[in-house]
Amino acid sequence: MGEHEKTGVFQVGTRHLRDVEEALRYVYDALVERGYNPVDQIVGYLVSGDPTYITSHKDARTLIRQIERDRLLEELVRCYVRTTMGGTPAGSR
Repeated sequence: MGEHEKTGVFQVGTRHLRDVEEALRYVYDALVERGYNPVDQIVGYLVSGDPTYITSHKDARTLIRQIERDRLLEELVRCYVRTTMGGTPAGSR
């Protein structure tokens, strides 16, 4: 028992998100860095639920899977309404 074994460290999803907008921006940037069309890839994920549409680069796939897809869609629609129609959508939190 004279040998001391080192304890392995395992971390999953070291990136924590503060809000949906920040997460989408982070995933978008990771997709661009890898040369993907981020809009196509995010839409593919939202429509199919298949996380392989999102790159694993910079833990973007892990990050986006922490958020329910309906919450992502809600935030995207809210942002669209706010920017194109000027104002806060009805029922907004």
